[in-house]
Formats: sequence, structure tokens, C-alpha cells
Amino acid sequence: MDSVEIVLAMLLAVVASAYVVRLLPWAPPLPLVQIALGALVASRSTHGVELEPDIFFLLFLPPLLFLDGWRIPKSGLLRDKGTILELALGLVVFTVLGVGYLIHWMIPAMPLAVAFALAAIVSPTDPVAVSAIASRAPIPKRLMHILEGESLLNDASGLVCFRFAVAAAMTGSFSPATAGLTFLWLALAGIGSGVLITLLITWLQRWLTRHFGEPPGSPILVNLLIPFGAYLVAERLHASGILAAVAAGITMSYVELSGHALAATRIQRSAVWDTVQFSLNGVMFVLLGEQLPTIFRGARDAIEETGHLNPWWLAVYALAITFGLLVLRFVWVWASLRLTIFKQGKRGAPRSKINARLLLATSLAGVRGAITLAGVMTLPLALADGTPFPARDLTVFLASSVILISLLVASVALPPLLNGVSFPEEPAEQQQEDRARREAAQAAIAAIEQAQIELMPESAAPQVYPQAAARVIALYQRRIEDCTATDTEGRSRFRKTDDAERALRLAAMQAERKAIYNLARNKLLSDETSRKLVHEIDLMEARYR
Repeated sequence: MDSVEIVLAMLLAVVASAYVVRLLPWAPPLPLVQIALGALVASRSTHGVELEPDIFFLLFLPPLLFLDGWRIPKSGLLRDKGTILELALGLVVFTVLGVGYLIHWMIPAMPLAVAFALAAIVSPTDPVAVSAIASRAPIPKRLMHILEGESLLNDASGLVCFRFAVAAAMTGSFSPATAGLTFLWLALAGIGSGVLITLLITWLQRWLTRHFGEPPGSPILVNLLIPFGAYLVAERLHASGILAAVAAGITMSYVELSGHALAATRIQRSAVWDTVQFSLNGVMFVLLGEQLPTIFRGARDAIEETGHLNPWWLAVYALAITFGLLVLRFVWVWASLRLTIFKQGKRGAPRSKINARLLLATSLAGVRGAITLAGVMTLPLALADGTPFPARDLTVFLASSVILISLLVASVALPPLLNGVSFPEEPAEQQQEDRARREAAQAAIAAIEQAQIELMPESAAPQVYPQAAARVIALYQRRIEDCTATDTEGRSRFRKTDDAERALRLAAMQAERKAIYNLARNKLLSDETSRKLVHEIDLMEARYR
């Protein structure tokens, strides 16, 4: 296959993987299906995909990290910031040191700096892989928020540690003082670049829109380019492009609170980003499967460097590293929980009990995925003097194996581990939603009354406004009544009524759309008008779904 055909085959494999998972109830999680399809693509191609490490990093990481930062729940991130920082920073350093020395002890031929690089690149967790497994296991919402926050931040910390380790392998030296100062510059300049680029671009876009209007599709394209701009500017400043992309995403979430974007733009942009996320993550795992045969051959050739000629030692190393990651994560999470309980006792608060099943689930949920693959593929091909990078193929193989094994272990162990566990409800979120709906409805009623007063004198038929206002206000008053019910039975009844109304509205909208299409097929309605009417129905349906 030519390169273009391979890319098209990979995208087709990503599409096929989604249908395979839906068609087969016993199918493994989506990432494993994509890896298998990638191996199938490799078996049908005459040459593999070869990407320059820097290009590979630029294409995949900025948009994925930007979207993670944009969509992560900020309330959960701030509420559990202590736990998230302990996992995202402390656990990463703990993992790099512990697993790095373990790898060097098992494989003395692998330089210590390369062992630390491997340990650093397998330290970040992947929320996409966890979400794919979570669809089959009842992971608590708060735990998912913690895992998402950890993944968002440990991507940056793990990749920064990886960068230091690779630099030490390239130069043969490492200075803690220099590393500390460099880390501060990487972090501060990277975060600053992401924040400033996002604010500057959004301000400039608003100014242009205010003075010249908004070209169709332009806001979405600009939004897609922001993470790449933040990443490239940070890299030009020799800062962390990874942190810049994350900071740009978090900044974008706050910029959105201004509400300047048009409703249609938000709907279209969300669909575009969903497609980008699905495609990039899917291609990453398909690419892993496509690279596996080549990776395995390179690792088999490199096994001689370890002093063991039997290829089965590769499996031993991969299993040992994965087990080491699980043990270190379990120890760290347990110690973190014990420290939290100790602090509760100091404050006089009632001490919580450690749920052993949730503790083990948190340890197993540390699945490796796209970020690990993207990072390990950026290993330099050669040192500064032109000699091959030591144990590169072996490092790539072991990182890829850790991804596979962690996915398999989590997909097999998490569902039965969490099955039957009762999780406490989180009424705070529902109360916040009810309060927001109530206050929004009250503001809407006030706006309708004001608009009625302003529009009636200018209208040729002012008598229609009181009737129209009464109909619209009645809808909002009903919403207020639903959200202010104090008894549990009343709230439950209102929610059941809403669910029933939603189902009836969806059935009605499907019938509307079917009737419009039928008129268009019979040439009784123009294509332009049918598209306009169907678009209105689609927007309404998106609200109810």
C-alpha cells in the first residue's frame, strides 16, 4: 500500500472498530479492537508508516490535550485538587524512580537514563482508555473526575520527565540544579504561552467578528488551530508545548463562559471536536497495532543486548514492568488515602473508611494509552554523534506491551471488581442543576416581559404579544415549579413526567422529519427549504437528547 492508502485504511479501521464493539456484546474495549485492526492493516501493507518523531508529536498531542483541558469538569478538578496533584505529580516521580531502577536492574544493558525515559513515558494514564472500560463497569462519577484530572496533569509531568531523561541519554550528563531551573521555565513559560495565545486569538476573533461579521466555519477552524499555535509558540520559547496545550484548553473553558459564541457555532464545533477526538485517539491505537510487528522484530533483535537470547524474556520484562506499575500505584494511592484520613482526624471530622475494592479499582484504572504511545515514538533515532539510540526498539516494544497489558488487565478485572458495589449518590450536582434551571427560567420570564413592552408599540399587530408571551411564560413557570418541588415524591414525579415528555417529543420530531423528507422526495418541497426545516428539528432534538 502507498502511504495515502495506509492512512485511509487506518481511518476505515477506526470507523469499523466502533461498529465491531457495538455489534459484539462480548467484544473487548474499543482500544484493543483498534489495535487488532491495526495489526490487520499491517499484514496487508508492504511497508509500515514512518513518521518523524517531532511531526508525530505535533500532529497528535496538542489537540488531544487541549480538548482534555477544555472539557474536564473544573468543579471536580478544584474540589479534589489535592488528591489529583498527589497522583499527577508525586506518583509520576515515584513511578519514574521506582520503575526506572527496576528496569535497569532487570536489563543492565539498558542505560539508566533510557530506563528512566521508559519509566517516565509509561507513567501517564489515559482517560480515553479508562472511559472505554468504564462503559462496562460502574466507576463512580467522582472517581472518574479524579482519574480525568490525574490524566490531564500527569501527561504533562510524565512527558517533561521523559524529556529530561532523553536529554540525559543524549548528553550523558544530568544536573539536578539545572533540571530544576529548566523545569520551572518549561512549566511557567509553557502555561503562560497557552493562556496568552488563547486569550489573544479569541480577543482578535471577537474584534474581527464585531467589525466585519463572522464567515461560516471560520470560528471552528480558528478553534482547531489554537492548540497547535500554543504548542508551537511554547516550543519556540524552549518551553513545554504540552503544558501550553493543556493551559490553552483550560483557558478556553473559561473564555467560553463569556457566551460570545453563537449557538449554531457551539453545536457544530462540538460535533467537529468529537470527530477529531475519536479519529486521533482511534488512529493512535490503530497505529500501535500497525507498528507492533515491526516493533517486535526490532525488540527481538535487541534482546541480545540484555544477555538473554530467548524471546520469551520480552514478555517477562513487559509483565514485570506492568506489575511494578500496579504495585507502586497501589502503594501510593493507599498512602494518600491514609494521609487524608489522618488529616480528617486532626480536624476533628469523622474518619472515612478505606473501601478495599475502590482502592484496587483505582490502582487498576491507571491504564496506559495514546499519550504513552505518542511519547515513546518520539525517541530519537540516533545520538548526537550519529550512533543509534541505545535500546530504542526494546524501549518502544516494552512501552507498547505495557499499554496492551494494562488495557487487558483493566478490561478483565474492573467490571467484576466493581459489579455490585453501591456508590453514594451525589445530590449536590442535581441541586446545582435545579437551581440553574430555576434562575435561568426566572431570568427568561423577566426578559419576555421586557421584550413584550418594547416590541408592542413597534408592531403592526400588538394584540398578539400578550397571548404569545403568556404561552412562553407558562412553559418557564412550569420549569420553576418542577425545580422547586420540596418533597422527594414530587421531584420524582416531575422527573418521570419530563422523561415521558422527552420521549413523546422525540417521537413527534422523528415524524416531522419523516414527513418533510417525504414531501421533498415527491418534489413538493425544495431542497433548500427541506434542509432548513430539518436543521431546526435537529437542533431541537439535540436539546432533548
